[in-house]
Amino acid sequence: MQVIKADGSRQPYQEIKVINAIRRAGIPKQLQQQVLDHVNTKMYDQIPTSEIYHHVLEYLDASPEPFSQSKFSLKQAIMQLGPTGYPFEDFVAKILESQGYEVLVRQIMLGKCVNHEVDVVATKGNKKIMIEAKFHNKLGTKSEVHVPLYVKSRFEDIKEKYHLNEAWVITNTKATSDAIAYALCANMKIISWSYPESEGLREWVEAAGLHPITILTSLTVAQKAILLDNHIVVCKEILEKRELLDILHVPHEQIKNILAEVTYVCNSKKL
Repeated sequence: MQVIKADGSRQPYQEIKVINAIRRAGIPKQLQQQVLDHVNTKMYDQIPTSEIYHHVLEYLDASPEPFSQSKFSLKQAIMQLGPTGYPFEDFVAKILESQGYEVLVRQIMLGKCVNHEVDVVATKGNKKIMIEAKFHNKLGTKSEVHVPLYVKSRFEDIKEKYHLNEAWVITNTKATSDAIAYALCANMKIISWSYPESEGLREWVEAAGLHPITILTSLTVAQKAILLDNHIVVCKEILEKRELLDILHVPHEQIKNILAEVTYVCNSKKL
């Protein structure tokens, strides 16, 4: 039985991939086999992986722990940080801060040739890094080789004046093999959704416990937009400073529901 991935490619259906995705999302242990059994009843040849994803969500939504669907939606939630790339830049900055970097976002830097707006500048110790936060809001979209190519050229234009040591590309989807090859050859770092293995963006988010507010099912799209416009991008901010929700002007009961979901997302562990 074959599945169709977001980029249009096909591969054999593997139960282990579904169960691994369920486990890494922190779905309660007592639900894991039930979710897999539900998915298996819906399977057919050439099923899109997006449909498998929705079957997982529909089961979790009807389960005794409906908030568990939030943790399974990480990749899609990060894609909802758009339509502009600014919230994703803020999100990347939060993750880097959790790793001990001092960060600045959206910096205008004057190069030898032209001015450049640099998405994120991160500093730790004697290392100062220029970072391109490449945001995509469509599944199957990959960062092509032109991305590290133009980042490298911009880096060369400003590195001496601003004492930059490295150039990175961080993207929320995947990067092509050519993009990775060029980055490695040019002594650049590239972080995509699942690259480098065990050290990609997914692992960074999970290690830091910094899930985007777009993961929350208890917020409307409009409410998420208000928070993002105010640079509130991760659930942990709300957990630590609950008065941030005051800008939403919503009833007390909804506030209680939002806080319950935020607490679940921030405190539940992978099993």
